[in-house]
Amino acid sequence: MTPPLSPPSLLPLLLVAFNICFSLAASNSVYESFVQCLKTRSNSSDNISDIVYSHSNATYETVLEQYIRNARFNTSSTPKPVIIITPLTESHVSAAVICSNNIGFQLRIRSGGHDFEGVSYVSDQPFFILDMFNLRSISINMADQSVWVQSGATLGELYYRIWEESKVYGFPAGVCPTVGVGGHISGAGYGNMVRKYGLSVDYVVDAKIVDVNGNILDRKAMGEDLFWAIRGGGGASFGVILAFNIKLVDVPETVTVFKLERTLEQNATDVVYKWQSVAPTTDDNLFMRMLVQPVTLNKQKTIKISIMALYLGDVNSVVPLLAEDFPELGLVTEDCFEMSWIESALWWASFGKGTSPTVLLDRESYHVKFMKRKSDYVKTPISKDGLQWLWKKMIELEEPGLVFNPYGGKMNEIKETETPFPHRAGNLFKIQYSINWKDMGIEADKRSRSLVNRLHGYMTSFVSKNPRSAYLNYRDLDIGITKNWSYQEGKVYGESYFNGNFERLVDVKTVVDPHNFFRNEQSIPPRTIKAWNEKNEGSIPPSTSKAWNKSKPYVMIILFMAIGHII
Repeated sequence: MTPPLSPPSLLPLLLVAFNICFSLAASNSVYESFVQCLKTRSNSSDNISDIVYSHSNATYETVLEQYIRNARFNTSSTPKPVIIITPLTESHVSAAVICSNNIGFQLRIRSGGHDFEGVSYVSDQPFFILDMFNLRSISINMADQSVWVQSGATLGELYYRIWEESKVYGFPAGVCPTVGVGGHISGAGYGNMVRKYGLSVDYVVDAKIVDVNGNILDRKAMGEDLFWAIRGGGGASFGVILAFNIKLVDVPETVTVFKLERTLEQNATDVVYKWQSVAPTTDDNLFMRMLVQPVTLNKQKTIKISIMALYLGDVNSVVPLLAEDFPELGLVTEDCFEMSWIESALWWASFGKGTSPTVLLDRESYHVKFMKRKSDYVKTPISKDGLQWLWKKMIELEEPGLVFNPYGGKMNEIKETETPFPHRAGNLFKIQYSINWKDMGIEADKRSRSLVNRLHGYMTSFVSKNPRSAYLNYRDLDIGITKNWSYQEGKVYGESYFNGNFERLVDVKTVVDPHNFFRNEQSIPPRTIKAWNEKNEGSIPPSTSKAWNKSKPYVMIILFMAIGHII
């Protein structure tokens, strides 16, 4: 006969029951309060409940998972939002900011979901997601070659709409068509025209943002300091980006692409060594990305390099150019393919020859995988001895790879203080560290992240120092996070991403969001927020005390409701 459960044995069951009931009660109560607030604050006559999803909504999981681009943050243990808001109008966004602040919940802002660390849709504190995918209009004015593009649009949609209007204009942004415009541009997104034209933010001439008070501001209304900050400083630290007004750039009717591969047995070391001096200094019309990957060929472990290139011109120009600048590469006419700029966008996104540009409108064409990314900047070439040592380490690790992206050209002409993105002149190339894996679970996650961290460690002597710089759009929480939203914590990762521009970003944040409503693990902190636990251990952080006072009545009601369910 099974003995009756003792009181200590009942405790875990009671805690589980409490957590379940608390979660359901909390979600329902907060949902009702939020929807009522949204109805009051919104100027729209739409049915507000149709754009707000709680756990009890049948399509909640579908909406949540639709724009999760990293499988690491789509597990049963991943914290989920209490509410997801999918605004249809600008007034919905404004009301969502006001109501989230009033109720006292964090607001995470998602445009495309490609944040490598998932901070646009994950938090370890109770939070809402403001999902911008419905706000994706694109309005093109060919009279002045400008475009108003809302933050929920994807790069693929933007490229397609530009191509509909003109075959001789483009925009210098990323090569992944499902990336959201809002996060990409506000984080200083770049692409394969970076050497010719610089960054996406270098062509932003206006913007619309919702501030912490729910005001909708354009460039004139927000002022030049805030306008500067959201062009590379990450918009989510300062407000909700509604749209950017961008200028288009000239592209020729015919461009050329090629991809060449070499192994160590095919002079890869010589090619990589020479690439470091050629890729950042050759004709500005040429961008040569290089992938470095450990592989096994014919049962032999080796290193394979792949050079993918875009040349803004025809094959008869690029082949003799590289014959002179880069004979080690051995490029011949047969390696090259001429096409239109929009076709090159498809080629870079790995779509096959003859694919219709309409595929760029497919927001679901992204294969979600477990991944980890890191970044570095290289200011002086790595020696051949250094490269050979690096190959040995990469072969030992077996899995992590590197992607080298050359700078130079236009990047050398723009001052490092022109935008928050400081990595301009003096940088030969940027490195992306990359590892993907298929297995679920904590052990697979730890193993894969350990491998890429070891490779990152091996590269220390070859990359920038004091600070060791990193790229915001390749977000890496290993650099540092803020738990208490203090200036000192923020400075650790802030100086890596922004170098000396971090201080100006802090000044802007202090003015526009002094209570730090817009925050995440690597957001810009206001200068007035101190590391509260250093002086007031156990108390509520200053940045959240205002929110706690607002939400305290809701939490107490929910607590009693949960206890009532258990009893």
